Amino acid sequence: MGGQWRAQFDAEVTFANGGGLRTDGFRLDIPGREIGDDELAALFVRHLGLLMVAEVRISDKTVVQEPHKGGRGLTGPDGPASAAGADGRRLVELSHVVTDGMTTLPGWPAPRISEWLTREASRANYAPGTEFQVGRIDMIANTGTYLDTPAHRYAEGADLAGTPLDRLADLPGTVVRVPAGTRAIDRLMLAPYDVAGRAVLLHTGWDAPFGTDRYAAPEAPHLTGDGARALVEAGAALVGIDSINIDDMSPAAAGERPAHSTLLAAGVPIVEHLTGLDALPPSGFRFTAAPPMVAGMGTFPVRAFAVVPA
Repeated sequence: MGGQWRAQFDAEVTFANGGGLRTDGFRLDIPGREIGDDELAALFVRHLGLLMVAEVRISDKTVVQEPHKGGRGLTGPDGPASAAGADGRRLVELSHVVTDGMTTLPGWPAPRISEWLTREASRANYAPGTEFQVGRIDMIANTGTYLDTPAHRYAEGADLAGTPLDRLADLPGTVVRVPAGTRAIDRLMLAPYDVAGRAVLLHTGWDAPFGTDRYAAPEAPHLTGDGARALVEAGAALVGIDSINIDDMSPAAAGERPAHSTLLAAGVPIVEHLTGLDALPPSGFRFTAAPPMVAGMGTFPVRAFAVVPA
């Protein structure tokens, strides 16, 4: 039985649109031994699915140690709505953390994180005991794990605000595992995969040296132009990579960017600087990398993540 608790109480409910409800000796799973009337009332309303509740008055409350029955009102760590999810799904982080002064692309400006309004300064604006903090970040768009939209490459292409959500959120995902030491991901390497309508994530393992000079080494893995054409022809919805760039950045490339040019011309968004792809299964997950709707910008950091079913 451990530390599981239930509350027994009477409740009198008043509805905003008229009428009321009364229960006597109602029993409800609770997250801990100590619970206030307001928190208990909220759990009670959620458990019964009550709408338009104006007031709940709790009386004759007692708390007993008793195994949970699995009611939907419980939101504590012992309940079915815990962080792990009632259906056993996992959320997998796929983004690098943005920190003050971090390096994404060696030689490019680092983000500067500060406070526009400190907690101490805010106290003059609010009632005693109330304070807020408002942060500020100054950064270039290519910071951390970020999304490229067509406007990044083409002046008339769709920008962050113009790229539809169905290209960015809740996409079925496929991971392409690239053998260690591979530099160029070409059409043949992609041929075994069904990518139509999917987020295709190229797992190279190059996220390991992120933030160091080695991350920009000439041997960094990339997608070839022909590989990009293969993905467009097969109907990929989005393409991501855990390397410094989806294109070859070595001197031999002479500044050509065929993967960017091909994918973005076809309206296929790109996510660069992914991390943690080793935690994903080959398929069967959902992928999201949605930026804020900023008009006039073609690139911006994202919170990329995957939902992996049980």
